[in-house]
Amino acid sequence: MKKVEAIIKPFKLDDVREAMSEIGITGMTVTEVKGFGRQKGHTELYRGAEYVVDFLPKMRIEVVIADADVDRCVEAITTAAKTGKIGDGKIFVADVERVVRIRTGEEDEGAI
Repeated sequence: MKKVEAIIKPFKLDDVREAMSEIGITGMTVTEVKGFGRQKGHTELYRGAEYVVDFLPKMRIEVVIADADVDRCVEAITTAAKTGKIGDGKIFVADVERVVRIRTGEEDEGAI
């Protein structure tokens, strides 16, 4: 099993969710986060004063899936979240050793 974590632009969340549903991935966790990479924030003007916004709003999507679904999942996220501009985000894939469904006690792929 793998955990796929994606950091994307907030306005792309619905597109990514729909793309994931189309390939059969339904369960996910979404968190509002802030951060920056190469974008390094931006400056804004407020009441005539310029200030720097270091951390930009992003969305973090987390899914745990079977190994066989990883490539389709990464492709769906990449296609749906891409704008072609800086700050589109990143996707991280990590191994998951064990999953337990609390309600039933099912484990591993049966619990996904």
